[in-house]
Amino acid sequence: MPHFFRFVLPLILMLYASELMAQKKSDSGKSNADSAVAIKKKSVHSPLKAAVFSSVVPGLGQIYNRKYWKVPVLAAAGAGLVYGYSFNQSNYTKFKSELIYRQKNKAISNLDLERYSDSDLNELQDFYRRYRDLTIIGMALLYAVNIIDATVDGHLYDFNVSDDLSLQLFDAPNLSAQNGARYPLSLSLTLNF
Repeated sequence: MPHFFRFVLPLILMLYASELMAQKKSDSGKSNADSAVAIKKKSVHSPLKAAVFSSVVPGLGQIYNRKYWKVPVLAAAGAGLVYGYSFNQSNYTKFKSELIYRQKNKAISNLDLERYSDSDLNELQDFYRRYRDLTIIGMALLYAVNIIDATVDGHLYDFNVSDDLSLQLFDAPNLSAQNGARYPLSLSLTLNF
């Protein structure tokens, strides 16, 4: 885990340092009246920040995007995958160690596994190893989806979804009855600004 922080911490520090430098450059040429107006402006929501936050701590980008309901969903999916990994890993090691012990000592070490033959133990070992590996792939996919979701939500953070947009489907009058062409449906998109 220390190697992880060795790479991620400088990335976060560079992100914040670049934002502070950009803010100092923009504030250096302004008068007091201009800076007062700049303070009142809404801060820009950064999709990059959301992606970095989610890559460091899964779910933190969703909190930054104010999509709080997604955090328990990510946590539940992550907990389920961690449980699946733990279950499959423990069964894999149990069957593998019993198979190795039987092959070396020609005896049974765990009496609970006495009913299994060597070929059964080999099949069970392969079964649990396969599903352990699939849960690892699932964890990686969940981590990637977490980052992608935070980035997309960061881009759509300021997207206007209001009641001023409407889409209606209705019957259109038959205006071209002479040439035989009929278009009985029409689609209307209304934008109110």
